[in-house]
Amino acid sequence: MCILVLVFGNRAEVAAWSLVSLMLLLCGVYYPVSVLPVWVRGLAEIIPLTYFLEYFRLFYGFPPIFSHVLLKGYVMVTAYLVIEVFAMKAALHRAKRTGLLLKLSE
Repeated sequence: MCILVLVFGNRAEVAAWSLVSLMLLLCGVYYPVSVLPVWVRGLAEIIPLTYFLEYFRLFYGFPPIFSHVLLKGYVMVTAYLVIEVFAMKAALHRAKRTGLLLKLSE
């Protein structure tokens, strides 16, 4: 969300929060991912939170959909963190160069 706001300004804030709500629906916070259609389940597989929620559901007797849930979750979190650091640096550099950072501080 921070990257979107730094790149597009305040007009991206509503879209960013909507994206977070959509991700919560996809990753299975409210229900298991197994109830999702197959094509939507493919989108859920790229969200690391999906794997951690599957791990917690194991304790309540739900059969796992994915294998090696903790390993996949931690690998994805690490990869996304590395990507995020570079993307945030680039967005911050762009915001300083275009003057958007000063506009956001007003």
